[in-house]
Amino acid sequence: MWTAQTPPQLSSIRERLIRLEETIIFALIERAQFPRNPPVYIADAILSGPPSFLHFFLAETENLHARVRRYLSPEENAFTRELPASSLPPLPPSTSIMPNDITVCDEIYQVYLHEILPAICPAGDDGNYGSSATCDVAVLQALAKRIHYGKFVAEAKFSAAPDAYIPAIRARDREAVVHELRSPQVEERVLRRIEKKAATYGHDVDFETDLAATCKIAPAAVAELYRRHVIPLTIEVEVRYLFARLD
Repeated sequence: MWTAQTPPQLSSIRERLIRLEETIIFALIERAQFPRNPPVYIADAILSGPPSFLHFFLAETENLHARVRRYLSPEENAFTRELPASSLPPLPPSTSIMPNDITVCDEIYQVYLHEILPAICPAGDDGNYGSSATCDVAVLQALAKRIHYGKFVAEAKFSAAPDAYIPAIRARDREAVVHELRSPQVEERVLRRIEKKAATYGHDVDFETDLAATCKIAPAAVAELYRRHVIPLTIEVEVRYLFARLD
């Protein structure tokens, strides 16, 4: 069984997750300024060859980021399968979480295309394909970081109380592991905070009256995104991590 030399602390992880909430909300607000622009996501609609313009744009971005060792950090997970080696020397290996290749990036990508985009963007095509794809990449990378932080959450919870997890993990009792990991009270606080942040950051302010005027993105839609997708995918990452941890 792998042992963490420096187990992550839940308090510091929660602080990081709170900051990532803001990154995600601002990225969603930026994307919501454009309509859905379907050609960005359709094969051969803009470029011939790649599965879509977004796929091409995301792969090119991640190839560049890989060269400056972004994906050598355990906090980062790429959507692109094969990436170039870093041009920079490797980072010291992480001792806080188990080395792993656990990823739900494919699931995040599909949820983004089929659930998130329709929820935040009006139908239509304004031709701003490059700008839309730039915003798409920012949202996808922020979601990937937030969701895969579940590895750190799982390690912190396991290290704090291994006896609460080991029997269920060894029995491959997924329901019991999820029960230990989840806290409905904490999740509800997160959802309330997300909705309030989205309402606060997503408004244009009328300086004449000092009142919030136009909402750029529906706060309830952002909270629902967390409820239906971010939290369940994070739990999925946590479960996969813990099942792999004792192998």
